[in-house]
Amino acid sequence: MLLIAVACPALATVPTPAADDCTRPAAVCETAVPGALPLIVDGRPLPVLVDAADDPGVLRAVGDLRADLAAVAGADAPQAATPLAIIAGTLGHSPRIDRLVRDRGLDVSGVAGTWESHLLQVVDAPEPGIDRALVIAGADRRGTIFGLYELSRRIGVSPWTWWADVPAPQRAALHIAPGRFVDAPAVRYRGIFINDEDPALGGWMQATYGGPNHRFYERVFTLILRHKGNFLWPAMWGRAFYDDDPRNAALADEMGVVVGTSHHEPMMRAHVEWSRHGAGPWDYAKNAGRLRDFWRTGIARMGRHESVVTLGMRGDGDEPMAESTAITLLEGIVADQRRILAEVTGRPPQDMPQVWALYKEVQDYFDAGMRVPDDVTLLFADDNWGNLRRLPPPGDRRAGGYGVYYHFDYVGGPRNYKWLNTTQIERVWEQMRLAYAHGVDRLWVVNVGDIKPMELPIGFFLDQAWNPDAMTREALAAYPAAWAAQQFGAAHASEIGEILTRYTQYNARRKPELVSADTWSLLHFGEAERVLAEWDALVAQTERVGAALPAAQRDAWYQLVAYPVLASANLNRFHIAVARNRLYADQGRASTNAWADEALRLFARDAELARIYEQDIADGKWVHMMSQPRIGYTHWQMPDRNVLPALARIDVRERGTMGVAVEGDPRGWPVPAEIAQLPALDPQATRAPEIVVFNRGAAPFRYTATSSVTWLRVTPAAAEVTDAQPLRIEVDWQAVPTGTQVAYLDLLGSDRTEVRVAVPVTRPAPAGPMTGFVESGGVVAIEAGDYTRAVAPDGLVWETIPHLGRSRAGVTTVPVTAASGAPGAGGAWLEYPVHLQAAGEVEVRVVVSPTLDYADRGGQRLAVSFDAAAPQLLTMRLDPTPGHPDFPAWQRAVADSVHVATSRHHVEAGARALRLWRVDPGVVVQRIEIVRDGVPRTLLGPPTSTRR
Repeated sequence: MLLIAVACPALATVPTPAADDCTRPAAVCETAVPGALPLIVDGRPLPVLVDAADDPGVLRAVGDLRADLAAVAGADAPQAATPLAIIAGTLGHSPRIDRLVRDRGLDVSGVAGTWESHLLQVVDAPEPGIDRALVIAGADRRGTIFGLYELSRRIGVSPWTWWADVPAPQRAALHIAPGRFVDAPAVRYRGIFINDEDPALGGWMQATYGGPNHRFYERVFTLILRHKGNFLWPAMWGRAFYDDDPRNAALADEMGVVVGTSHHEPMMRAHVEWSRHGAGPWDYAKNAGRLRDFWRTGIARMGRHESVVTLGMRGDGDEPMAESTAITLLEGIVADQRRILAEVTGRPPQDMPQVWALYKEVQDYFDAGMRVPDDVTLLFADDNWGNLRRLPPPGDRRAGGYGVYYHFDYVGGPRNYKWLNTTQIERVWEQMRLAYAHGVDRLWVVNVGDIKPMELPIGFFLDQAWNPDAMTREALAAYPAAWAAQQFGAAHASEIGEILTRYTQYNARRKPELVSADTWSLLHFGEAERVLAEWDALVAQTERVGAALPAAQRDAWYQLVAYPVLASANLNRFHIAVARNRLYADQGRASTNAWADEALRLFARDAELARIYEQDIADGKWVHMMSQPRIGYTHWQMPDRNVLPALARIDVRERGTMGVAVEGDPRGWPVPAEIAQLPALDPQATRAPEIVVFNRGAAPFRYTATSSVTWLRVTPAAAEVTDAQPLRIEVDWQAVPTGTQVAYLDLLGSDRTEVRVAVPVTRPAPAGPMTGFVESGGVVAIEAGDYTRAVAPDGLVWETIPHLGRSRAGVTTVPVTAASGAPGAGGAWLEYPVHLQAAGEVEVRVVVSPTLDYADRGGQRLAVSFDAAAPQLLTMRLDPTPGHPDFPAWQRAVADSVHVATSRHHVEAGARALRLWRVDPGVVVQRIEIVRDGVPRTLLGPPTSTRR
């Protein structure tokens, strides 16, 4: 039995195929279960029946379902009456659905009167001439629309069928299981914000539709509705939803999409409309009358269309208002706006959905005491980098409720990020779970930039918004594979899900726009090579899976998987090639010029991968869509186009000449009057430091390497070098005396160049049996999930979130609304066994996700202790407000995707127990490092320590 797509009441929007789901109510499968209704018989789908008097949005969705069924079946439904059918309609608007309720006793409990609720149920003899039917009934028009698109999902049609060219699977037979399926959303308004849309989406919509007109927005509305979303903030930079095409708003209302205007566009007027139609300054203190007239026109134009009106006012062009702006003035602006709402619409303002967006400096006004009427939704925001700034206290309620404005795309400091998806769904889940637990259930809206590169997180965000409680940690873990199955079928879904998870995690470590030649270290811990190895493995996996897919899926594959992986891997390889070119030029390597050529090749490869996206796939459908610059940033704003960084070229002498590079030192040896030195070696090191013999000339040369001691060996001890030869160092630890020794390697080239390398070697005296994570090179590095004990009082649980963060997982506590606790007796803690080589001072570096002080406690807190010592409190103070003392720390945290909290401790040698104490909820720990004498600066830190 092959499952096409299923859903159940607990996981209504989470595509989670499982073999036993074919027995769940309204599950769709190729093989019938007892009592199932055929949807497709011998390649012909059932007709979909609907009353012509139903809502126009319902009639449109019925048309889409008919087309979806025909696409799956490969044929249209028969025109003649059939004894089997699909009947769809809205309670109170569909006579045939109302008759079913009245005459056939159709149970609509849990549907009638519930916002956007819908029912799917197989019914016998629903009306004369029909023996059996699948009934899709909605409480309101969107309830019916969502029920129709729910069936589309179940028969295997992806919500991305048009936007990512995902083909419908071909099936000669499909059946829907009996049973009653009822579903409704938990969050009232769920939607997206198109933003920062130039040059990519803006260029595409101009080339494809001639601009942001109703033909473009029809595609956007359908995408939102297929995801069971209902809300849109339209594109705004130089664009005006109402003004550009009067049909835009009418079509949104016809299709059932609720429209608002963004956080800095009050009263249903787009930002650009002030320059088109306004007069005088955008300043209420100086120009109140004209501004009121401007807003009055916006509300009049809105008419009876279903909308959410943004209140308040920011400075012109998404900027703060003057610092001297008084809260009383802003409160007066809101009062005047609500007066306009009442006068123009003839309705009390509390009867119309309104939102006050607490974005950037507006949150400061709220924190300082500014308030709006209770029926207005308070829309909290993240810091533009996916970290929530403020949430209401748990249990707090207001008539207008609370919302969140979130970001998958941003233009601003410390750097724009617009090109590809860099948002881990694990972080979205963790932050939005936090929001929902604090009562945020009125509006979830996310900035999606150009839409196209953000397919996976858009789907996830809207699925989580539909039923946050159903998106459990287990559902989160299953989501990438389930989403992959929705686009490409079940055969390779698990592997594709892994690819999606990995590429997003790798890109989330540092946004591609922030990656440069300085990002990945060529000198410490083999970081650049580790990063390239990860990308290379992912590319190989991507190419292997892609080659196994049918030709019909290749366009979708390139958009959703292949291009993001190939282009991201290429970008990192490019920047590392630039770094090697510059380092090797300083060292005088002959390969300097070859690395300049490689950087040029990779730069051209970036353009070629984008050209394939825009011209070769889907018959050139996605022209301009990958035109977003990503190479050549010099400050927060993007360059006009990709810019090749400066590359070095050197003269290469003809005669081969030996040079030597040692790990941790950027210089090329020999250096007059100095001896090269490697980082210290010890028996617990996870990798040996590297020595490379390289050529400064064009002709090969030979070298020999000799050791000053018998217990230190180097391989190869002699070789001919054309370009570069890494040397492998081996130590016979049984023969090394206890303590610290310095051995020497003497390298002699055939050109008579001599280089001596000092190799410090430490064999610690035994300090008891080695257990736990063992110190090496003065460092212990531990993944947060590798604890040996997790202790928590009743009602509190430690939770590991796989893949969250830069390495393996994030660890936090649930419930997320539990009160803060003091470290110490009765508290919650994690224990990590470590073995330290000597007594003395150490620094503990706790690597955490950059969670902000959303509860306004003065900073997020945790604590650290060794053994029975008193815990030391660590407070994370990050603030995205420019000029705030904690703003530089915030900038580092969002650029690095982590914050590092530190404490200092005196420790004894031997086996120790490191304890990490929970203090505040919401803290997510990724890694812990114990550092004795400092550690070289790298992005990812030292490799995880050996565990005994």
